[in-house]
Amino acid sequence: MRKKITNTISKRMPKAYENIEFLKGTYGREIRILAEYAEPRARFIKEKIEDTIVFFGSARVLPPDEARKRLKLIKGKIKSRHKIKGSLKLAYEKAQIACKMSQYYDEAFKLSKMLTNWSNKLDHKKRFVICSGGGPGIMEAANKGALSAGGKSIGLNISLPHEQYPNPYISKELNFEFHYFFMRKFWFVYLAKAMIIFPGGFGTMDELFEVLTLLQSQKIQKHLIVVLYGKEYWSKIINFPEMIRLGVISKKDLKLFKICDNPEETFKFLKSELSKYFLK
Repeated sequence: MRKKITNTISKRMPKAYENIEFLKGTYGREIRILAEYAEPRARFIKEKIEDTIVFFGSARVLPPDEARKRLKLIKGKIKSRHKIKGSLKLAYEKAQIACKMSQYYDEAFKLSKMLTNWSNKLDHKKRFVICSGGGPGIMEAANKGALSAGGKSIGLNISLPHEQYPNPYISKELNFEFHYFFMRKFWFVYLAKAMIIFPGGFGTMDELFEVLTLLQSQKIQKHLIVVLYGKEYWSKIINFPEMIRLGVISKKDLKLFKICDNPEETFKFLKSELSKYFLK
């Protein structure tokens, strides 16, 4: 006797682009990389972003008010003791340094505001939009300055093991989150007409030397203005004259960047260079 065959409908499998396990796995890497190119590009086109001024600098630089508050707190602890020693002495020294470094937060804010006020008055809208790495410190100051001037600004944030959260001053529609450092770097450089490098650590140095290498090797064909902000900091941290003396760079390589020391000087230089090369 023939058995009755029961028709069963198989469960529909997800399409490849809906398969999260695949997309997040080893063989989906190429798609993830492409997504970090295509999705930001679509948003930049939609928002009519033509070019940017990028601010780099330390995420650890505190706003002046917060730095002074921390120093005052430590001073209060010191008053209750006869001697300053050990961990308290170290904390006091660090708080003093943090107060001094906080000037760069204030100056990044002022410079970003000045540049945004200027760009807002240009006939061509959305030129030279402020862009940062999206985190705290100098990045926050840059986005905050642009917002204070009534302009939009970009935040190219990166996911890290110790989470770096986007600062609250980034324009919502221009707030990005990257997984791949090299795709984030691509978007820093691709749209930039100028880069301002404030004092910073490994990440800042990484961005600085990568851009200088690309300019030196002429892999960047466009005119890209690079400013090192803070003569005292950079002259102590990087000995460019010694690099020239030892023959590892040439004297003409120093023309790849300009060192500026205050918001007014930097704004005047950038306005002149940007107008000369991009507004005629």
